[in-house]
Amino acid sequence: MIQYLRHTQIDNRRWDECICKSLNGNVYAWSWYLDIIHPGWEALVEDDYQTVMPLTGRTKFGISYLFQPFFAQQLGIFSIKHLNDEDINAFISAIPLKYKLIEIRLNTLNVTDKRSLELKMHRNIEMPLSDSYDIIAQRYNNNTKRNIAKAKSSSLTFTDKADPQKVISLFRNNRGKSVKHWGDAEYARLLTLADTAVARQRCLVCGINDENNELVAGAFFMMSHNRITFLFSGADNSNRHPLSLLLDKMIMIYSGSQYTFDFEGSDNDGLARFYKGFGGTEHPYPELHINRLNTIPRILLKILKNK
Repeated sequence: MIQYLRHTQIDNRRWDECICKSLNGNVYAWSWYLDIIHPGWEALVEDDYQTVMPLTGRTKFGISYLFQPFFAQQLGIFSIKHLNDEDINAFISAIPLKYKLIEIRLNTLNVTDKRSLELKMHRNIEMPLSDSYDIIAQRYNNNTKRNIAKAKSSSLTFTDKADPQKVISLFRNNRGKSVKHWGDAEYARLLTLADTAVARQRCLVCGINDENNELVAGAFFMMSHNRITFLFSGADNSNRHPLSLLLDKMIMIYSGSQYTFDFEGSDNDGLARFYKGFGGTEHPYPELHINRLNTIPRILLKILKNK
């Protein structure tokens, strides 16, 4: 039987035991991670925490809805057993009726053939690191090889002890200027997430320094479930390609291991080409759309989606 639990009813220890053992577990689903990205999250739980689903909801203008919080690419249903269509559809049907609008991203093992569901597929790029570095590097495309060579010729050096705040500042002062939907609250939450994950040994904050030992690129790499997730990065606007060098260094360090490198995206064709340049391949995952309102003004729907 699937139970709906409010936040105060969730047993975090049992929840995390499920996520730890889940066949499709990921870093976003740990209770401490959810507490940071969406305080007060709720849940659906089945069979004494054998299968679970976080619910990230909010109420605006009297309408309760589920949405995908920032810094969590994939959530959805997690289980220690193999999930079939019946399991997936049962959880989706069990989402409380109070949630009138649902737009959430599930995970790669939550794909269902149920035709009545509106599913939009997204693109993730992943790459196993089981081969040696020499073999992996041979798969880099020519553009990636050129970028790395240029970075190496620019007196850039790798560090595994970058300052999380400096990485965030690099992003805010460069590419972040065009990201209008992130404000101080989102960046503060991201910093808390990085600091907490580092303390739990679930995150590496690495970077690239220039000849003056100034950080010119940095990233948060989340470590969980034999997966290295490229969660967030910042880089200067130079043409020295420090981010290419940073990714190459991480791949080199963890090559020949059981880890999978998760580039965490992207639906953006340019970013997808960049990630595929390292040898990554596409792994689709679904986004669930349900509108339980008979009618809703377009302007109100837009406001809700903008959260």
